[in-house]
Amino acid sequence: MLFLRAAVLPGFWLPRVRRVQLVRSPAVTLPSPVRTVHAGSRVWGSAWAGGGPVRGGGEEDPREDEEEEEDELLRAPPLLPLDTQRVCVLHPDVKRPAGKKPRSTAEWQVAEAAALVRALPGWSVASTLVVPSAAPGSRLVFGKGNFQDVTEKIKGCQDITSVFLNVERMAPPTKKELESAWGLRVFDRFTLVLHIFRCNARTREARMQLALAEIPLLRSSVNTDSGQQDQQGWGSRYIMGSGESPTELRARALRDRELRLRRVLERLRDKRRLMRKERVRREFPVVSVVGYTNCGKTTLIQALTGEAALQPRDQPFATLDVTVHAGLLPSRLRILYVDTIGFLSQLPHSLIHAFSATLEDVAYSDVLVHVTDVSHPDAELQKATVLSTLRGLHLPPALLESALEVHSKVDLVPGYTPPCSGALAVSAISGRGLDELKAALEASVLRATGRQVLTLCVRLGGPQLGWLYKEAVVQQVQELPEGDAAHVTVVITQAAYGRFRKLFPIDAPSALPH
Repeated sequence: MLFLRAAVLPGFWLPRVRRVQLVRSPAVTLPSPVRTVHAGSRVWGSAWAGGGPVRGGGEEDPREDEEEEEDELLRAPPLLPLDTQRVCVLHPDVKRPAGKKPRSTAEWQVAEAAALVRALPGWSVASTLVVPSAAPGSRLVFGKGNFQDVTEKIKGCQDITSVFLNVERMAPPTKKELESAWGLRVFDRFTLVLHIFRCNARTREARMQLALAEIPLLRSSVNTDSGQQDQQGWGSRYIMGSGESPTELRARALRDRELRLRRVLERLRDKRRLMRKERVRREFPVVSVVGYTNCGKTTLIQALTGEAALQPRDQPFATLDVTVHAGLLPSRLRILYVDTIGFLSQLPHSLIHAFSATLEDVAYSDVLVHVTDVSHPDAELQKATVLSTLRGLHLPPALLESALEVHSKVDLVPGYTPPCSGALAVSAISGRGLDELKAALEASVLRATGRQVLTLCVRLGGPQLGWLYKEAVVQQVQELPEGDAAHVTVVITQAAYGRFRKLFPIDAPSALPH
């Protein structure tokens, strides 16, 4: 047993033992048990070839099986330590070719990296180092001289408990070399962001998507272990005559885990589609609010809806699960605001792809609101990052082209005026520009959804007025001098207006467009 545990380490756990009752019958022959690997909880164990143990005592509830499978897939050790950490932020400053404008200054890249560290409870920045690097993709990231200087500084600071190397992805051999040289845990941007996501994820769907995003990280670790074992001369050993080496066993476990995660996420995606169909059936316009992380999306939605339950936080990725909030436009038309996950520069493609199911809601929006924090020195870079990510999601061109551009946090920039026409300067804190934004939203929603503002001549005392209150948005009822009719101003879809005329053809109501 000890050998088996060692064979599948590191990171693979033995399964939780469940007490089951096997149904025995002389007419039924149970299949022989075969060895399988459950990658969902990173375990090696056994299961029946027939698809799982047979339970006695009644019918199985498919929903319980689904929940059990999801719980198993979500059991995994943390990527980074959960205790207090004092982190050294190490930023390789890559010099751009002559004449090529740098994407951002090292100062603000380090500031963003430090904000990511502080987003974790109990984590703090012990020191920051900006070190020139001509080849950040090399094995040790820095040149020999710079590497020696960095090593001396890190070892000379006794407060440091870990090192955050501010690069998108770090190759496993590089990670091992750096940790061996510095005697501390070293992690990259991908691992840190993934860990922050894990800490902030609340719904099962978000946690499942994160588990899927971890697969490339775990797979690279398995491949590294394989290379080390081959060099040591024992990578070809098999487990109990199975014909599989420990590395092949772990690789198969990861493949199985990935397939199961994709199956569960597709099931959750189907549920999300049903929710979207219900919103369409009830004809609720949907406005998706997107932007760079910590740009003020949630605070803006709170100002637009007046929803007290919303609790914006001044930290990266405070919003990870897509949430929906109802609000009213000036015409009293009820709409739904979708608060989405914030974007980030140098965010690995696999992480964005893992959240494609969640971000799928954006593609089905009627209106897109792109929020940019103009108080940030790298506002233009952040704006470009968001637009690039949105294009990568293959959103409908018409939705992207008609997006409303909102410049937020203008209260922090005295006298701010948008440099481009069409952009709206807004402060959710002071209230500046909120009325203009609501008016622009209303115009965009009416145009995108085919709604129109009409004044209908309706007889009083009949069912027409009640029908309009139910199927449209009644803005005003002005009783006519005759007393048996009224001019009713409504916001109504073309489909609803067609149903109205079909239901009440005798009255032949007149429609006065606005």
